[in-house]
Amino acid sequence: MQLAVDNLACRRAGRRVFDGLSFTLRPGEALAVTGRNGAGKSTLIAAIAGFVPRHAGEIRATGIGERSLSECLHLVGHRDGLKASLTAEENLAFAASILGGPRLGTDEALARVGLPGAAHLPVAFLSAGQRRRVALARLLVAQRPLWLLDEPLTALDAAGQGLLAGIMAEHLGGGGLILAATHAPLPIEGAREFRLGA
Repeated sequence: MQLAVDNLACRRAGRRVFDGLSFTLRPGEALAVTGRNGAGKSTLIAAIAGFVPRHAGEIRATGIGERSLSECLHLVGHRDGLKASLTAEENLAFAASILGGPRLGTDEALARVGLPGAAHLPVAFLSAGQRRRVALARLLVAQRPLWLLDEPLTALDAAGQGLLAGIMAEHLGGGGLILAATHAPLPIEGAREFRLGA
């Protein structure tokens, strides 16, 4: 899969967030989108995911056959998007059933993010860092080539950041793509940076 963004412009509430944005993301590449608060990092992620309309420009995905772009991406927002009353395992099982294309089972995915004993705990009982790990484990329960990550390092301690770095490197090594909106440098060797609002 390859993602091309060409002359993209987005507005929110009548205000121009950004315009003239162009970049290409190829298999095995990671792009860190940086910039001050309000520069449009989250808006860019939401636009590619199809949640925010484009004012101008194009977003094109090639090499995906008959699938739509939305069927080829994982989105992990800056909020965890988990159901607090469900267990970690139930949250992941729900995500796998919606996203399709099974990859890892829920127990294995939780082990990969350092939460092997959390499967049967309601998410409401987990710390912010543990909740973030469960949210990131969704990347592992269904196979999708494009990962859109909004502040992926939020609430993660050093060990969690190390685990995420390994998971991202594995995804890129398999030809996956990562686009991350972040204030902190991505822990991935060779990641490019694209600064908004410079």
